[in-house]
Amino acid sequence: MTSAISIPAPPAEFRAAGTDLSERRRSGLSQGPLIDIAATPNAAGIEWDANGTARIGALTTIETMAIDLRLAAAYPGVAASAQELATPQIRHLATLGGNIAQRSRCWYFRNPHIDCLKKGGSDCPSRDGNHLYGVAFDLGPCVAPHPSTMAAALLAYDAEITTNQRSGLMIDEVLGDGSDGAADHALAPGEMIERIALPPPLRGERALYKRAISRSYAEWPLAEVCARAVITDGAFRFVRITAGGVAPVPLRLSASETILQDAPASAAIIAEAARQASKGANPLPMTAYKLDLLSGLVRDLLERLAA
Repeated sequence: MTSAISIPAPPAEFRAAGTDLSERRRSGLSQGPLIDIAATPNAAGIEWDANGTARIGALTTIETMAIDLRLAAAYPGVAASAQELATPQIRHLATLGGNIAQRSRCWYFRNPHIDCLKKGGSDCPSRDGNHLYGVAFDLGPCVAPHPSTMAAALLAYDAEITTNQRSGLMIDEVLGDGSDGAADHALAPGEMIERIALPPPLRGERALYKRAISRSYAEWPLAEVCARAVITDGAFRFVRITAGGVAPVPLRLSASETILQDAPASAAIIAEAARQASKGANPLPMTAYKLDLLSGLVRDLLERLAA
């Protein structure tokens, strides 16, 4: 007599707006049970403390963040990133928590007929296949870049994330360091982002966001940069630069920041900081072009911040 093979049931997934989940359900990539979550007053919207700091509910829509004038004044890099994300239709529905915890956009992962690390497979087919849109900083076995624009912006602001299980988490604690090719984030089963807290705004801060994409609209970035700076007496007194689209997790461009800190906001310094943006990169055969995009984005934003 042979015994039946026990096949584990697919895990349950949270659903808010479902802008990404709906696509994965249609393709058969997502087949497990769903847990619908409602936008309660504590989970949606932007709250402000007496000292001017913001707490953003995870179910706050990207559009709400994009049009909030107070958020733009206090945290211009966060607001600018929200304004450039996707299309008006998507921004109207997509939530901040969903954007942070969304699944990979890799076409091998999205194909339900192809196995990969993120679906329990043994390898990453993109590494030896078509990885034109893959990483330029190869940090782990999966070569798909993390798709969250808002995670890169929140990294630039040292945002703290609270879930239904933990509090005080930084972005790298939520998304990992890229070494786990089987996961898009480091949240435990049943763990859900509830809110995001931003630190006190910096007086005199300027911040910009820019992405390089392969078509005019509705495209995930090939590379994207959020840059913050406080410039006084012609010098960078504070600087923070983060990048997305080039690694399995958002990155801080620490080498560029080091060049700029307390240095004159001159063309020569900015050009050197842009060159340093690719320090530590190890692109795949088809992704070296992303380093040129990254350097160009950094230079453009810094020149505009210093103008």
